[in-house]
Amino acid sequence: MRYLILAAILLPIAGGALTPLIPFRKRRGMMVYLEALMLATSALVWTLILHGPMELFEVIYFVRGLSISFKIDGMTMVFAGLVSLLWPLAVLYSFEYMEHEGHEKIFFMFYSMTYGITLGIAFASDMLSMYFFYELLTLVTLPLVMHTLTREAILASRKYLYYSLGGAAFALIGLVFLLVYGNTLEFIPGGILNLEKIGDRKNLMLTIYVFTFLGFGVKAAIWPLSSWLPQAGVAPTPVTALLHAVAVVKAGVFAIIRLTYYSYGTDFLRGTWAQALVMGLAMFSIVYGCSRAVKETHIKRRLAYSTVSNLSYIIFGATIMTPWGMVGAMMHMICHAFMKICSFLCAGAFMHQTGKSYIYEMNGMGRRMPVVFGCFTVAALGLMGVPPLAGFISKWNLAQAAVESGNVQAYFGIGCLLVSALLTAIYMMSIVIRAFFPGRDFDYSAIASVKDPSWKMCFPLICFAAAVVGLGLFSTPLVHFLQGVAAGQY
Repeated sequence: MRYLILAAILLPIAGGALTPLIPFRKRRGMMVYLEALMLATSALVWTLILHGPMELFEVIYFVRGLSISFKIDGMTMVFAGLVSLLWPLAVLYSFEYMEHEGHEKIFFMFYSMTYGITLGIAFASDMLSMYFFYELLTLVTLPLVMHTLTREAILASRKYLYYSLGGAAFALIGLVFLLVYGNTLEFIPGGILNLEKIGDRKNLMLTIYVFTFLGFGVKAAIWPLSSWLPQAGVAPTPVTALLHAVAVVKAGVFAIIRLTYYSYGTDFLRGTWAQALVMGLAMFSIVYGCSRAVKETHIKRRLAYSTVSNLSYIIFGATIMTPWGMVGAMMHMICHAFMKICSFLCAGAFMHQTGKSYIYEMNGMGRRMPVVFGCFTVAALGLMGVPPLAGFISKWNLAQAAVESGNVQAYFGIGCLLVSALLTAIYMMSIVIRAFFPGRDFDYSAIASVKDPSWKMCFPLICFAAAVVGLGLFSTPLVHFLQGVAAGQY
């Protein structure tokens, strides 16, 4: 069974690498091949998840304590399961979106390979293995950001590369210190630090934790390291959805949770100045992202700043450093993924059908594109935290974790959540109102040719919108599972 982990990781990497080499007679053949590849990979992932936790599987051995190895625990199930649900639908959406974009085979090669590398991060059993795939994720997504090869795309990809490599350098420093002052690099609930070795160097280790946190925080787009994310919106929408909802940013918050709960351990960090600092950064990023989103007029950049804010919800939950804080963080990681990929792909469908990209150009579009803007409305209400949708459940869990922690700073975090909810209502509902209620004097004949895209785009949107509703209405089993993960039962 453990060799299925390798198969799940290598299948999309090898299958994607072969895409430009296979002489498909028709585009339809390439589409069937790629979708079958994604579905087969997701089937392997869910076979592994349903099999349950799995012991360490060492693949490459370097020296004592250093190897590339995998295992399945609760966090693996959460991240790998999330990715495997979203990816096949995102690829299906991409078929119509990329039809006239050019260089399709190269695009889908890197798009598929990114799936396998993201799964490598999810299945990694220790910090070194995760770091290896984390670095590969930067390299394999870089060509996707620069896909259009416009001047803006080149500049955005350059900034993405600089930020990501700089963050990885900080993370590497943390890896070295964990190797020296830890009993192992393996992810173990409660942490792996050797307190006897650390001795009176606790402040040094806390400083290294903050550096490592910021290193992984680059991909998690925490302020002040978030400016690469809105700029990366020049990439095709399937890529920006990938960056904002599925792979890159979620890899960042996943790494932060691993670092905090499975490497350092919350007993070592809780109540220290390091906890106060990283929680403060998360709280500021929540409000900062929403504030910038309100001012943006470009739809993808507005959603990008929304991502900055919502990722910091997850980080805020993680920095509470209690089991319930971890539950809230993981719950919002899951809920945000569905809400944000739905909203991003809806925005992409609007851009694809109209050639427009600014919010003031959306007037009346809800009447002409009811499926797209209906799904967008569900995602918008979810991001606002309207009950009983997914966003309400995850935000409720975060607020509950803050109250139960007894941390005064976390109480202020609840205030940040409330401010963010208000600002989210402003920047999301203003789009919905424009789309459905443009005013009595609006000339619908000017957009008479606009219509919803084909089923290849609409079906994923409907699935994601349904998930936003379903996660809100039937969240209890998932919350119970996440409580087990936080308690180390998986």
